[in-house]
Amino acid sequence: MAFKSVFIATMIATALIVAAFLLHGSRPPTQLDQPSAEFVRATGKCAECHLRETSAIVHQFGRSRHAQLGLTCLECHRPVEGQAKQEHHEFTLAMKVTALNCKQCHPTEYEQYTRSRHAAPAWAAVRGPDDFTAEQVAFAEQHHPGAVKRPANGLALLEGPSAITKGCAQCHSIGKPNPDGSIGTCTQCHSRHNTSIALARSPDTCGQCHMGPDHSQLEIYNESKHGVLFHAQRASLRLDARPKDLSTRDMPVPTCATCHMSGLEGMKVTHDTTERLSYWLFAAVSKKRPTYNGGQAEMKELCLKCHAKSGVDRFYKEAEEVVESTNAKISEATALMDQLRQEGLLTPEPFDEPIEFVNFDLWHYYGRTAKHGAFMGGADFVQWHGNYELLLKYTEMKKMAEELRAEKSHAASVR
Repeated sequence: MAFKSVFIATMIATALIVAAFLLHGSRPPTQLDQPSAEFVRATGKCAECHLRETSAIVHQFGRSRHAQLGLTCLECHRPVEGQAKQEHHEFTLAMKVTALNCKQCHPTEYEQYTRSRHAAPAWAAVRGPDDFTAEQVAFAEQHHPGAVKRPANGLALLEGPSAITKGCAQCHSIGKPNPDGSIGTCTQCHSRHNTSIALARSPDTCGQCHMGPDHSQLEIYNESKHGVLFHAQRASLRLDARPKDLSTRDMPVPTCATCHMSGLEGMKVTHDTTERLSYWLFAAVSKKRPTYNGGQAEMKELCLKCHAKSGVDRFYKEAEEVVESTNAKISEATALMDQLRQEGLLTPEPFDEPIEFVNFDLWHYYGRTAKHGAFMGGADFVQWHGNYELLLKYTEMKKMAEELRAEKSHAASVR
């Protein structure tokens, strides 16, 4: 009798347990997918809702260095001085998180960034100076004369506001002024919730903007020996190594960030991506920067981590020869355009005649490409995507100039 009672009780208990599991398994995912203790510690109360509403950002933040250090969402999203506020589920948050929020903990990086062309000059290259305060313009002009006090981009204006909003501004907003008085956003390179060093070190991150015919740095890098080695050895690189402790053991192969920003083996870390540059390569005719000597010396110091001094010096000499020869070719084309205007064959308006587009392509695409290819080890971009196209476009320009002069001569003869 006792055995029968125990057996029945055991069967009933088993059935109840099985039924409980079945019932639990039939519950909707929104009831089951509760935040783990790790997420709650990392993100505070925010995770309780956002794991259901925008779940990916919770997981992204949970993997971040910020979460490892015990920061919460509020420490980045709380308003700082000058920011508009909003009430959100009993929390007071900033209406918009900007570089000013990041500056709370990273003031040095922010100050370095504001001196770079990624800051105000980037936005002014499209929009001109009107969105900046007088103080912001004055600060930027100290470091980059003429880069902010400039007209809005004429070609972009002709293309129209939708092209600017979904095209130009998607990259150039890295330097857009914010209502709180700060400039730009750190999330262009680090992302919003991962806040990842590894992401910022990836060439593909830089390549979101530095690609295409007018500044094909990503394509040049991928063609170069640096790019080939990186893609072959990426799995063994420590892309997440702390910047101040970065060594050649972590990164024996360079990415864009290694050369332009990193503090490899004790070198100074910088968020001013222009510090180690020696020429204004983006300009039609590239001149030496005021910081030419210091910038070149710092970049060469990076090169010497892998290359002999004789090789580095030869590389720079050959690259500068490409700059000089490209400058000469572009100056010749510019002189032709100036002569046509003096002869009354072109209107003062920009981009209303075919030859103006050909001339623009000549310097803005192929001249830049040749110069960048020379300094980044992209032989094909120096030659076929650079010098060949320079030769072709100038030949087209001379033919078009002959036709314009012939048309003027014919019109004069029939009067």
